[in-house]
Amino acid sequence: MVGNSINEGCCSCNSGCCNGSNEKEKLSNKKTITIDFLYLDLNVCTRCQGADANLDAALAEVARVLELTGVEVIVNKINVNSEQLAIAHKFVSSPTIRVNGRDIQLEVKESLCESCGDLCGEDVDCRVWVYQGKEYTLPPRGMIVEAILKVVYGGTDANPQPETEQPYVMPENLKHFYAAMRS
Repeated sequence: MVGNSINEGCCSCNSGCCNGSNEKEKLSNKKTITIDFLYLDLNVCTRCQGADANLDAALAEVARVLELTGVEVIVNKINVNSEQLAIAHKFVSSPTIRVNGRDIQLEVKESLCESCGDLCGEDVDCRVWVYQGKEYTLPPRGMIVEAILKVVYGGTDANPQPETEQPYVMPENLKHFYAAMRS
């Protein structure tokens, strides 16, 4: 009798779990992670391009784990090309990656970005990423994977939270960038 139950792939609990009637409930209980990738430019800025590529690569690396654990990932790639969008997204530096509303890099460090300077004709600083004690001009894939897995396994609230409750003040660096782009 036990052999038949195993071969048929069904239990004897009569709960409907074997006939697929439970599928909608399983799907509705799926955990969702939202990743926001905010950037100034993907055509010229090498840091934004590299961050985009590393985000895609990191997602590819964890895709199987997320699938097996029933986690759905929603990725929003947002070109923050105006002051209005910067304000709406509380944008502090380019590029930015947030998992469920939380920036994966707690501290904002920047350095001169020549490609963004070429883009707008002004000196512009872009984000520098600090991971495992080293500075990078691109977010390391390991850092992105770690941020995603912390949400999945670290007990971090899976619901998106606002980045900060403090009032948003646009950094001077971004004000200069947007002003130069309007000129």
